[in-house]
Amino acid sequence: MSLEERAKAAGKNIEGKAQEAWGNVTGDPEHQAEGQAKQAESNVRNTKEDVKDRVKDALD
Repeated sequence: MSLEERAKAAGKNIEGKAQEAWGNVTGDPEHQAEGQAKQAESNVRNTKEDVKDRVKDALD
């Protein structure tokens, strides 16, 4: 498990939530979509790390 990658994913998730919230407040669908995309990227990064952990555990 890469703590650095998980930290980056957490940061991207927070950034995405803030951007989506800003888009909701201002009524800007572009910011909403970009924020949702950043959150999705965060989920992908976390899933990738989960898979890496499972493979490592299976090989040990």
